[in-house]
Formats: sequence, C-alpha cells, structure tokens
Amino acid sequence: MKAIILSAGRGSRLGDLTVDRPKCLLQIAGRSLLSWQCEMLSAAGITSIVVVTGSCAEMVQAEIDALAKNGTKVRSLYNPFFGVADNLASCWLARGEMTEPFLLMNGDNLFEAAVPKKLLASSSAAITLAVDRKASYDGDDMKVQVENDRRLIDVSKRLDPATVWGESIGMMRFSADGAAAFMTELEHIIRSPSGLKSFYLASIAALAQRLEVTVEPISGMKWCEIDFPKDYDTAQKLAAAWV
Repeated sequence: MKAIILSAGRGSRLGDLTVDRPKCLLQIAGRSLLSWQCEMLSAAGITSIVVVTGSCAEMVQAEIDALAKNGTKVRSLYNPFFGVADNLASCWLARGEMTEPFLLMNGDNLFEAAVPKKLLASSSAAITLAVDRKASYDGDDMKVQVENDRRLIDVSKRLDPATVWGESIGMMRFSADGAAAFMTELEHIIRSPSGLKSFYLASIAALAQRLEVTVEPISGMKWCEIDFPKDYDTAQKLAAAWV
C-alpha cells in the first residue's frame, strides 16, 4: 500500500528549531523526522511513499534522494502553493496518487511501526482515522466525536472538549471507495472561497455525514506530534529508545 506524507509546511511554531530547515528535517536522535517516518511506515508494510514538499523543497529532496538511494521506496511531489494555502491544497495536488487504497498522514508525527500497522489491519470502512485518548484535551488537539465507539460523527479543533471521544493523530487509511469520495470532496472544497485556507480534515468531517468513517484506537502505542519546542523534546526521548 502507498502512504502520502504531507510535509509542505515549515513549522514556524517551533521557533529557532526551524530557522534553517523545515519541520520534516528536524534531527531526532541523530536522524531526520522524515527518515524515522519512512522507516516505521516500511516496517508496517507500506511499499511506496510519496512526500508532498513545499518549504525548503530542495533540502527535503536531498533527504528523499538519500533515503531512496538506501533502498526506501520514496519520492516527492512539490506543492508550489505551500506559502498561501493550507494542507487541503497539498491533498488536492496529490489526488493523482489516490487511485487505490492508501494511507495519509501529517508530516509532523513521530510514531512506532505498530501505529500504521494497526491502522492498515483495521476494518474495511471507507475511511479510518487513528485516534488516541487521554484525560483532557486542549484547543490545539484535533478532537473527534464518535457514536457506538467507532463511527465518526465529527472531527475539528473547535469541538467542546467535554463532548469528545479522542484525538485524531493525523494518520488515516482510505479504501478504494473512500479514496474516490475524498478526491471528489477535495475538488468541491478547493473551489470554494475558503478552499485554499482549509484543512483537509474539513473534508473528512463532511464525508462522515454520508460515508462509513470510523476510528481506530491506538491507546498505549508510542507517538507524538511535533508542533512546539516542548514536543521536540518529547520526540527526542521517544526516539532515543529506538536507536
């Protein structure tokens, strides 16, 4: 199966850590974040990886070339609109890669191979989101509401924390039907007045109203999202156990 990694952004909220490099090239336990992602995806059974690039694209391409030279099946797709558009535009540009079942993930996640492996082995729903649960949620968490423990109702940062079931970690699997529906919804949203400023999860929330979109809990598995300097410290400690 193919994986698409959304790595067009720079990661400005990381401050000095991304002054001279994009987020996906942060050095974590002696290797780039992108290198860790490719290793864990490959270990989970992913056979082809497409990285959507943007900020510092030449630097990222050099890393991709090095990974490919060492045997990783990885290539890039450049998003020239990364400076004026949000991540839905990256998905829209990558729609030609969505002609079969695939895995989609944010470019700022560090995770063990068990996470994508469980997602790939999950139910045959049109779309399945990897979701973690914790004691409380903040305004930056991509929160989810579900019914019957698995069926997604909504996903948004704006949801009332008191009503949510968990947090989408930014990794999801699409069946062939789910991929087709996703492409159609991306096309619809990108043409709207707010399309360039939309998150791709807006399309997932819309699709959940008419398709079987489910969640796959990954409680207890090792992962983190790298948005702020404190997250970078967490990632270093997490990856140190894998060296």
